[in-house]
Amino acid sequence: MKLFSEFGLDAKVVRAITEMGFEESTPIQEKTIPLAIEGKDLIGQAQTGTGKTAAFGIPLVSRIEPSEERIVALIMCPTRELAIQVAEEIGKLGRFKGIRSLPIYGGQDIVKQIRALKKKPQIIIGTPGRLLDHINRKTIKLDSVNTVVLDEADEMLDMGFMEDIQSILQLVPSERHTMLFSATMPENIKRLAKQFLNEPEHVSVIPKQVSAPLIAQSYIEVHEKQKFEALSRLLDMESPELAIIFGRTKRRVDELSEALQKRGYSAEGLHGDLSQNQRDNVMRKFRDGSIDVLVATDVAARGLDVSGVTHVINFDLPQDPESYVHRIGRTGRAGREGAAWTFVTPREIDHLHFIEKVTRHRIPRKPLPSLAEAIEGKQRITAERIIEVVNQDDFAEYKGIAIQLLDQYDSVQLLAASLKLLTGDKKDVSIELTPEDPLRAKKRRPDIRNSGRKMPGSYVRDGGRGQGGGGGYRGGSDRSYSGGDRGRRDSRGGYGGGGGYGNRDDRERNYRDSDRGARKYDDSRKSDSNSEFVNS
Repeated sequence: MKLFSEFGLDAKVVRAITEMGFEESTPIQEKTIPLAIEGKDLIGQAQTGTGKTAAFGIPLVSRIEPSEERIVALIMCPTRELAIQVAEEIGKLGRFKGIRSLPIYGGQDIVKQIRALKKKPQIIIGTPGRLLDHINRKTIKLDSVNTVVLDEADEMLDMGFMEDIQSILQLVPSERHTMLFSATMPENIKRLAKQFLNEPEHVSVIPKQVSAPLIAQSYIEVHEKQKFEALSRLLDMESPELAIIFGRTKRRVDELSEALQKRGYSAEGLHGDLSQNQRDNVMRKFRDGSIDVLVATDVAARGLDVSGVTHVINFDLPQDPESYVHRIGRTGRAGREGAAWTFVTPREIDHLHFIEKVTRHRIPRKPLPSLAEAIEGKQRITAERIIEVVNQDDFAEYKGIAIQLLDQYDSVQLLAASLKLLTGDKKDVSIELTPEDPLRAKKRRPDIRNSGRKMPGSYVRDGGRGQGGGGGYRGGSDRSYSGGDRGRRDSRGGYGGGGGYGNRDDRERNYRDSDRGARKYDDSRKSDSNSEFVNS
């Protein structure tokens, strides 16, 4: 790998990189930075977690003059979480040089954003809907932009932002430097690149194996009603430093996070119905270690990049292989090892085999942790914490009472009682979760894309843009949308029922904030008042 000091970067940028703890570039950075410094248009094909933000952020910050008082760079992201993360990293890279950046996204007070824009940021990081809102209000002008970055372009197009992106790019001067990053290269990405990029260089660091080699993957076959007990034992046995547990629905996330708290685990949930302040609060706690278990839906976790995640647990099996890879990719980052565990009910074994086939990775079966293994795990981590305190030698004020207790009781009994107290056993708390229907392996179905039939609760791609089932609002860009979950697109065409939308920013928030359903087309037709996938 090449050292950052060898790229000919601005000294202040190299200093920022060094203070961030990086010396050597990742493969995507090594290939991208020289091309970007030369101003060549490029297509970067890389997964999340490969360092692509720095790949475009480092040359971008290096080329901008601190004295510039106009918006000269625009970065588009699919979600608010990713926009915030990219803005944080750009801020770190440009802090010694004095580069000003600003995230712009739906869900935040637009008046607050307008005030921030008056401070003349040079780099805007935004989601398409909110960017267009500002453009229409004339609070953002793009006539001075000379660099555009499309981050996770496949996700943006997947969420229906093609027209928004085209509208924005048409307002940027044609003489510009454009970089497009995408994990996959479907035909719509190729068309977008052909329309807006000028003789781009193609940079690809996609590994031959879809699943990350540093992640130890395993599955446990367990009945639906036994999942929570299995999870409790697994957490006790593994004692993760930071863990992300994936649930299929918002209801599941709420119930599971509450159940974990009752059992004494430090856990909180993250899904699309939370306000932005609630999300930010949960993520702050997870990043600083105030909680060590994050329970999340797929969409809520999209774009998350938290260092130090040691375990990913799929409490519910994901609908498709891409989601599986995305989930487990939250761990095993930056050369560190990670563990990914998946709970599979007996009726879902065929679906697990389908995921194995697509990812080209066999997932070994592991037995359900025994109660003895769980107890041993909890005791081990408690003992390690006690030893850590002993090594710190910062407990002088407790020695007096310790001596008194040792005069009255046996030392082994005292330590055993202390371990029991610190272990915090709450196994007697009864937990009952609402069961989720099992997933089935995908089978071929008739193509309904051009049949002209708009099925109940479906989002049909038939040349125009249909609207999902009701529940959304029309109108103001700052309203809250929770009208329903947008169904995950099936390879045959339909989307499960979802909330309606009004203007572009409304659509962005409704698509992003409501979790995409994960059932197949035939499941979406079932009438289930408790389901998150059907808008009955």
